[in-house]
Amino acid sequence: MGAVLSRSGLRAAVALLAVGAGATALSACSARPGANANLIAGKQLFVSKCGSCHVLGRAQTKGTTGPNLDEAFQQPIRDGLGRSGIRGVVHGWILHPNSQGVMPPKVVTGQKAYNVAAYVAYAVAKSGTDPGRIGTAVKQAGGGKPAVEKAGALEIDTDPTGQLAYVTDQGQGTSGKITIKSQNKSGTPHDIVIDGKGKGQVVTNGGVSQFSATFAPGSYTFYCSVPGHRAAGMQGKLVVK
Repeated sequence: MGAVLSRSGLRAAVALLAVGAGATALSACSARPGANANLIAGKQLFVSKCGSCHVLGRAQTKGTTGPNLDEAFQQPIRDGLGRSGIRGVVHGWILHPNSQGVMPPKVVTGQKAYNVAAYVAYAVAKSGTDPGRIGTAVKQAGGGKPAVEKAGALEIDTDPTGQLAYVTDQGQGTSGKITIKSQNKSGTPHDIVIDGKGKGQVVTNGGVSQFSATFAPGSYTFYCSVPGHRAAGMQGKLVVK
C-alpha cells in the first residue's frame, strides 16, 4: 500500500485526498454495492496479504516494509477524513499501487479488495482491540505450544497466514546434534537462524528452512534474519537440557 512513500509523505498525500473533489470521488467509490464488506474476512485477508509490510495495531501486524497505517491516518482523521473516505483511499491504493513501490498489483481483487479496505477503515488509528468475532478472526501469532525436539529434529514452523512470527516462540530440546527445521507455507519470505549454530535458507510457499548443529545445555535465541522481521518480533527461545 504505497510502500515507497515516507510516513510524512503518505500523511500529506492522505490529507490532500481528504479535501475537495478527490475526497468526494473516493467516498462515492466506497459507496458501491461491493463495499457492503465482511470485516472478518477483511481482517483475515489484511493479516495474510498486507500484515508483513504494514503496522496496524488492531490487526496486531508489525510489518516494516510499508508505512505504518495507524500513524499515516492519525492527522487526516483529526483533519476530518471520515471512515468512508479512508475506505476509498485504501481501496484506491489496492487497485492502483505506486508503480515505484514494492506493493504488487492486484494483491487482492473484487470483493476481497473491498473487504480489506473496509477493515482497514474500521480499525486504523484506533486504540484497544477488536470486539467479538472480529477480535477472534485471526489466531494470535506465536502463541502455540512449545515445539519439542524428537529424535534429533526440532520443527518450528512460521505462521501460515504470513504474519511475522513463528507458530510458537518456545522450543525444547536435549543436548547433542539437533536439526532445526522451519516450514513456511506463506508467500512472505522467512528463514530460521541461531547465531553461532546455523542459518537456514530463505523460503516461501511450502519451503523448509533448516540447518543442523550440536547443542550443549543452555538457552538459545532463534529468529528470522529477513530484514525487519526480527525487529517486528519474529524470534523465540530454545531451551536445551
